[in-house]
Parts: sequence; structure tokens; C-alpha cells
Amino acid sequence: MIQWRRGVVIEVRSRWAGAVEYAVRLASDEVVRALGYVEVVGDLRPGTAVLLNTTALERGLGTGGLAIVVAAPDALPRPVDDVGAVPGHVVKARYTPSQTMVLGVDEQDSEHHAVLADADDLAGLPVVVADLHSALPAILAGLRETAPSLRVAYVMTDGGALPIDFSRTVAGLREAGWLEASVTVGQAFGGDLEAVNVHTGLLAAHHVVGADVVVVSQGPGNLGTGTRWGFSGTSAGEAVNAAGTLGGRPVCALRISEADPRERHRGVSHHSLTAYGRVALVHADVPVPRLPGDVGARVTEQARRLAEASGGRLVLHEVDTDGLDTALREAPVPLRTMGRGYDDDRAGFLGAAVAGRYAAGLASVRRASHLD
Repeated sequence: MIQWRRGVVIEVRSRWAGAVEYAVRLASDEVVRALGYVEVVGDLRPGTAVLLNTTALERGLGTGGLAIVVAAPDALPRPVDDVGAVPGHVVKARYTPSQTMVLGVDEQDSEHHAVLADADDLAGLPVVVADLHSALPAILAGLRETAPSLRVAYVMTDGGALPIDFSRTVAGLREAGWLEASVTVGQAFGGDLEAVNVHTGLLAAHHVVGADVVVVSQGPGNLGTGTRWGFSGTSAGEAVNAAGTLGGRPVCALRISEADPRERHRGVSHHSLTAYGRVALVHADVPVPRLPGDVGARVTEQARRLAEASGGRLVLHEVDTDGLDTALREAPVPLRTMGRGYDDDRAGFLGAAVAGRYAAGLASVRRASHLD
């Protein structure tokens, strides 16, 4: 079911990358926050009449809980005169009213097609996999604290938001120079490069971007149901499999919390235990932060049991957190996870940062070996 509403733009509140947040007055005189994508509906001015999808907003959801501008019927973007001449035929958000066509890095019209046609190997490239999008800046903080010159690519899967422009985090990290490029895969779209799936996304990060490290996570807005298997983060285990199958070096960033009110997410989240322990099937490294007190003891024990149950497939690496507090506080974007800031749940961000620190060590060794 979709809830439609009509309204009029009264104010442009903020903009980032290809997204704009508007204040829109509804026919009821209520003013709501509405998100519009410039590539989809154009850049709208106050006074423009718009059609909104308010379904998630009216349900009060955290994921998708904004009005979305579907169209501005009286201010349509300029049409492309000959859409047949536009390169690319990869359709994202397929068979929905908002489907869009992009040029895939791996398709025949791409200048990179020849490079990727028979590409089959990541040559030991470290691939850090995380459950939550909010882990991305913390992973990069750990990477840069150890080796600031590394080239990092971000592969965004389609478990959360599909348009990468929704992410203020990615926009801020790109602006700060912390990310070399983004690659959107599956039904996600809007990255510097588009790819059919996580496999070709990883290959593009290696062969086209020339990344020293790749970070993979879903976009903002993960989905969970409170069941063992019903959460979008299972894609983290699938990304580990893709990285390992292609000859990369998978690094599992643990989802950790010392403040989540839900028991299943305290210490090491059941999302990580399931995705890495049950979905992932290849050899992978699991950095574990050395944390003080009860939370540290709990995380260490949970990680130990995870590794033991894997039969040697998952290898633990205890990593010191010294210096990471400063690195995290200096991140160019706000650190927020599940509504909590850094000081509310330091363990969660440190858990992601040590994965970055560990991967930076792997990448530095790999880079040195290639230069010899």
C-alpha cells in the first residue's frame, strides 16, 4: 500500500550530493519533511506543487520515515531528446514506478568492459564487511589512523537505501577525501560506478578504482524483524563469500554495542553471529577490540565462541584501541548508530574502527609486496 499526498514546497532546508530536503505544506496545512532526488524530480523551488509518498512517514518508521517527492507534475525535469542514445541499459529499482537506467561499469557500453570481461581475481585485496552503514566512517577512521594514504572504495549493497545520494555520510566522506570512489551494486544506484552485483562491484573497486582497501555494507536504513534470520544484514555474510571466492581477504567488522536496550544486540550482535557464523562459508579474519570491563569480557567470549563454532574458518585477531578514540572524534561526519552517538555507544564504533586498523595493516603489507 502507498499513501499519496499532494503539497507545495515552501522551503529548501538542506542539500547534499544529489539529494534535497524540502519543507512541504500539505493540503491539511501540516508541514512535513520531504526528500527529493535531483536526478529523479529535478531541483525544485518554493511554490512548486509536488506529489508525495508519505507511507513510511505516516507509520512513524525510522527506516524510510520521510515523505518522498515522487514528482513535480508542473515542473518536470527536461526530457532527454533521444533516450536511445544514452549509454547503458542496466535498470535499477526494476519494474517499480521509479525505475532508473544507468551505465554499469561491467556492461558492454562501458569503457571498462574489456578490463572486467574476464576479471576473476582480487589478488589478496582486503575487503572489510560490515552489517550497518553507520560503521563506514568508523572503519575509515581506523584505516586512516594507521595508513592515511590508502585508497579506499566503498561498495554499497541494496539491503538498505537504494539511492546512495540518501547518505549524508558518503557525501561527507567523499568531500573530505576519505573515499576514493563509491560503487553501487544490485538494486542500489547513484555511485561513482554502477555494478550488477557485489562480485563485479568488488572487481571494479580493484581493477578500475585501484583501491587498496574496499569497505562493503548496505546503505542507510537496515531492516530487522527480531527473528534469527529476518534481517537485511545477512548480506554481510554473502559479501564475505564474494570477497573470498574472488581471492580477496575478507575482514569481518563485528557489530558491537554496550548500550543497545535489546539483549540480542548487546556485546556482539546476533546479526554478526549469524551473518559471519552461518551465512559466510569462506576463510575470514575477525578483528576483536580489546575493550575494558564487562563489555570487553563479553565481546571476547562471544567472539571466541563464534570462531570455535566455525571450525577454524574464522580467525580472531585481538586489536588494541589505543589512539582510536581521537581518530573517531576527528571523523569529518557525525558518528551515529541506531540513534546513538559516539559517547552513547563507544564500543560499537571501536568495534568497527579496529576492523579498519587491521585491514590497513594487511593493505600496507600488500602494497609493499607489489612495489618490490
